[in-house]
Amino acid sequence: MGEQSDPEVLRALLARYFEQMKAIVESHGGTVEKFIGDAVMAVFGIPTAHEDDALRACRAAVEMCDALPELGIAGRIGVNTGEVVTGTQERLATGDAVNVAARFEQAAASGEVLIGEATYALVRESVVAEPVEPLTLKGKSEPVPAFRLVSILEAPERSHAARFVGRAAELAQIAEGWTRAQTEARCELVTVVGDAGIGKSRLVAEALATIGAPVVRGRCLPYGDGITYWPVVEVVKQLAVLPSDPVAAAAISSLLGESDLGTSGDEIAWAFRKLLEEQAPLVVVLDDLQWGEATFLDLIESTALLSTGSPILLLCMARPELVEQRPGWSGTLRLEPLPADQADALIGDGVSEKLRERIARAAGGNPLFISEMLAMAAESDDVDVPPTLKALLAARLDQLDDAERRVLERGSVEGEIFHRGVVQALAPEETQVTVRLAGLVRRELIRPDRAQLVGEDGYRFRHLLIRDAAYDALPKAVRADLHIRFADWLDEHGQTLVERDEIVGYHLELAVRYAAELGKPDPCLAERAALRLAAAGRRASDRLDDRAALALLSRAVELLRPIRFDLALELEPAWHMTDLRVAAETAAAVAQRAEDASDGSGTMLARAMSLFLRIWGGDHSATIAEWEDLCRAALPVEEELGDPRRLALLWSLLAYAANFRMQNEEHVVAAERALHYSRVAGDSPSDTAGLDFALTLGPRPADEALRALDEIDAGRPPGASDLGRAVLLAMLGRTDEAWQLAEARSNHLREVREDAFVGDEYLAAIAQIEDDRERACRHTAQLVARAPAGTEGVMASWRAMLARDLCYLGRFDEAEPLLQQARAVGSAPADLTLISTVDALLLARAGRLAEAEEAARGAVAIAETETDNVWLQAWSNEDLAMVLERSGRIDEARDALGRALAVWERKRCLPLVRRAREQIDSLGRAPA
Repeated sequence: MGEQSDPEVLRALLARYFEQMKAIVESHGGTVEKFIGDAVMAVFGIPTAHEDDALRACRAAVEMCDALPELGIAGRIGVNTGEVVTGTQERLATGDAVNVAARFEQAAASGEVLIGEATYALVRESVVAEPVEPLTLKGKSEPVPAFRLVSILEAPERSHAARFVGRAAELAQIAEGWTRAQTEARCELVTVVGDAGIGKSRLVAEALATIGAPVVRGRCLPYGDGITYWPVVEVVKQLAVLPSDPVAAAAISSLLGESDLGTSGDEIAWAFRKLLEEQAPLVVVLDDLQWGEATFLDLIESTALLSTGSPILLLCMARPELVEQRPGWSGTLRLEPLPADQADALIGDGVSEKLRERIARAAGGNPLFISEMLAMAAESDDVDVPPTLKALLAARLDQLDDAERRVLERGSVEGEIFHRGVVQALAPEETQVTVRLAGLVRRELIRPDRAQLVGEDGYRFRHLLIRDAAYDALPKAVRADLHIRFADWLDEHGQTLVERDEIVGYHLELAVRYAAELGKPDPCLAERAALRLAAAGRRASDRLDDRAALALLSRAVELLRPIRFDLALELEPAWHMTDLRVAAETAAAVAQRAEDASDGSGTMLARAMSLFLRIWGGDHSATIAEWEDLCRAALPVEEELGDPRRLALLWSLLAYAANFRMQNEEHVVAAERALHYSRVAGDSPSDTAGLDFALTLGPRPADEALRALDEIDAGRPPGASDLGRAVLLAMLGRTDEAWQLAEARSNHLREVREDAFVGDEYLAAIAQIEDDRERACRHTAQLVARAPAGTEGVMASWRAMLARDLCYLGRFDEAEPLLQQARAVGSAPADLTLISTVDALLLARAGRLAEAEEAARGAVAIAETETDNVWLQAWSNEDLAMVLERSGRIDEARDALGRALAVWERKRCLPLVRRAREQIDSLGRAPA
């Protein structure tokens, strides 16, 4: 305007212009924050939020544009929506949203209004707008979407949840599920799926009123990765009883933190299922499944599929995200918006006809939207149509007095469920917390709920979105401070919480991220958060919950890495990755960081782990010798450093190296050292790296191995060593006891695990000891058949072992393809020994005895010089004896059997000692 007017005219024009623009803004509930030259900066939603602030801003913009021609001037306007910081001395709103609005104004043509994508999302049902080409704006790396505002339509429809009406068909479906559970004595899964506020919890409450059975409840926390078993713990605590099965009781006790014994995710799922079956008839209500960890969702599905003999209804609630994540989720009941007549009945007669029409039009059949608008109408006669649920809730919260709002916001820091003590700790200046909470209950923003902490009063937000609205209103600096204070409070008062490390770590993690966003990184806080998440991750690892462990440990690494290099922590996530290629690459990247940090022994350890993972994944370009040499070279330095977790890692790698070389006594010694250092570090690992199986394979006499297993068992969960113990008992001649123990454990594993390793290898070993090849074949075949993809290398020796037994049963046609599969991938000493023995048996059958002898003697050489595996050593000599007997060389055959006998005598495997002697005697009586 300055170029077109002299100063006096310009001054008068600006005065009229500013006055009229200010009047328009204020008539729509906005505030003029600043006049800058001939520009007007206005904000809506400050200091008081309205449910339709975005629409008000658009209306004001259109009216301002219409008013400019009357002033004889042209203008342009930009509108944007987002978070801003307010309350400065000049009352200016600051933030990216303000900057982008200014850029929109600069990019608009004369007489044009440009609005941002976030604004358009709020008003799209009430405006006519046209998309423009994305704008290249200063300070933005990517083009920014924008829309040209053409005109304003009617206000957008909004909705809200409320008391229960209708839903007869949905109630019938739930009732039918319970009837099926009772009639067929089984578990039924019904999951009510619907958008936020659609009435899921109210439907479930109505359904429960007609079901005459005990009800227990649990819910998934919206705390991010790692709060895996919170709903299970809630249910178990309400039942206040343990399963009658001692193994199941031990698993539940471990989960509750009442026992130091480790357990696995599969054990927990099985034990939980057994507990529900014993407490049936029972209805288990589980809320917010969309927040559930994959392990917990697996538990729910397995309970529904595997539970038998007891009427159980798993009545779940979830947002649509659940079925997006799990398209195959069964038993879903999709909850749709209420039809018009039911929505009208829900609104009731407590409002005027005009307001009734507005609410019905805005609600769209969503009960939560309706109830929130009715709640606003009860507090104020001036109720406008909210453009979004978030705006609706923000508007309602702005009607609270300062004290009530402060209490609500402090509660939101803890989460959807919070405790009175937390609010008092986070608002120490508030002297009437209980009174404020009662007022919030009366306003139907929260309701009393069962406390999770002893001696506390618990409260729940009526809906998670109310909690989110209260939380989002807090400035990030305030959030960071409150999360830290809550973590401190929980450490002092939450001693009974099973997953306290996860929850404390989560809140500290949030504080770290907010501080970083504000340009005030706090390394000490970040390290504290990392250590708590790492502790939670190791607890998940102890119970063999790889997915939760990976998520928690990865978050810990991300927090700690900018501060300091922790080799053991950096490598821990790789142990839990299912993709071995990615795991090997992760370890290689850690090796490079160790080298950059001048950590020489750490570099060697990380490279060794990368080699191990590559070999385990089938990469034959890596060598065991290189991996083992790196560990041996690092050992003196690591022993001097004395870090127990790094030493546990080193000895675990040496144990696995010994396993690959089939040096079982070395394997046992190294695994024992790894277990020792893990316990020194404060961990209680359930996985002992196959230590018990190594005791059955190696040269240690069976009775001594059994005593060693007893010592190792201290601190392990009940039944963890039953399979290894059963094999050793069978070796000592106690086969009846061995079968009973092994089959019970295997049956248990089949109930709680889904992978291949449910004890068939141990059962096959007991069958071998009893000389029952048919039974041994069945178990080995089951093991091979269930092997997951990517384990072909690991399965090579089992395929060759199965082929050997098939040869002795005369089923040579079945043995041949198994041998070829094993030969294609086998490279370890055990593989080569068994492949050679099967070659010898097949060649002998074909009458090629010289070639058969050469293959058999090659197997003996590998077994006796490269391994200490008593099975391989004895079997290879037995197979050589068979070839020599066919060649008519009885004395040499007797010598070979004598060597096998000596092996079994040293192992004190009494049944196989007897069998070897019988074979020798039989040779002596053979006709010439």
